[in-house]
Amino acid sequence: MTRLSDTSFTLTRRAAVAGGLAALATPFVSRMASAKADELRILTWEGYAEPDWVKPFEEKHGVKASVVYTGSVDEMFAKMQASKGADFDVVAFDTSSFKRYIDGGLIQVLDLAKIPNAANLAPAFKKVAPLMRGDKQYGLPFAWGSLPLVYDKAAFPTAPDSWSVMWDPANVQKLIALDDANNNIVLAAIVLGFKDPFNLSDDQFAQVKQKLIDQKKLLLTYYAGFDDGVSIFAQSGIKAMFSMGEPQVPSLKAKGVDAAFVIPKEGAIGWLDCWVVSAGARDVDLANAWLDACLDKKVGGFLSDKKSYGNTTDEDANKRNGFTYADKLTFLQTPENFDKRVALWNEVKAAP
Repeated sequence: MTRLSDTSFTLTRRAAVAGGLAALATPFVSRMASAKADELRILTWEGYAEPDWVKPFEEKHGVKASVVYTGSVDEMFAKMQASKGADFDVVAFDTSSFKRYIDGGLIQVLDLAKIPNAANLAPAFKKVAPLMRGDKQYGLPFAWGSLPLVYDKAAFPTAPDSWSVMWDPANVQKLIALDDANNNIVLAAIVLGFKDPFNLSDDQFAQVKQKLIDQKKLLLTYYAGFDDGVSIFAQSGIKAMFSMGEPQVPSLKAKGVDAAFVIPKEGAIGWLDCWVVSAGARDVDLANAWLDACLDKKVGGFLSDKKSYGNTTDEDANKRNGFTYADKLTFLQTPENFDKRVALWNEVKAAP
């Protein structure tokens, strides 16, 4: 999966940087940790293992939480694959990664009877297709967000209700979109009404390609990163953009743009990070206890109130922070052929 945004150079979930900032030091540290029997070894994004719930967990179970933060999805997978999961007990990653982890035998089937706080999951997160293989569940949803339509309220006093504004000739040269193969293809498939935007037929690929070429003719440009998109939007009088995530709105407001975001009637792409138990977990009961602790409603409230993520357990916290649209999102899955999608995207960008 392509990361949904690059808000800064810290290792926050919304600032995952390709290339793996911690790749050199971590293998030695994690293997040293694996020699200790009184540790829970956690591989995750910054913000997902905060003292507010780590310390109570350590005290309750008489263990130390050894946390390794990752810089990218690919770095995380490489760490797990290198030891077949033996270096870590629990991991958090998004729905698009589950296929390769399950196929690689890197994570375990969950026993929900041992994770009672799974009952706290909101209805939208009870059964998420990428986490399932038949009736076996491999992950528990934890935090989420979207790639919404961001717009300038001066240009749209009434919030646009459709992605069609991104294909409206009236907005020519006043639109921008992120430069990302898979996300653009998924969005175009959603706009075209295709049932499964992650498994497209050749005919559907052709329709998506034409849809994206039609849009390209109206765009001022594609943008390469979170800050790039915000800067172009603010400096060029942009009306609307296919965004990298909700945080682009406050960044635009800081630059004087009265921006807002909306989930159009067609829906939008969503990312959903989930906790899993590693195939190499030394103490599965302890790993389950961690998942249970992370699904406490107080943790969910913290994620939304303090970290500005949608959470999966505290609907009141989601409501007071405006995260009320999870049921309108299409959460990312592994596509049928990523190389084919990259090739199509390059053809779109090369089109006149």
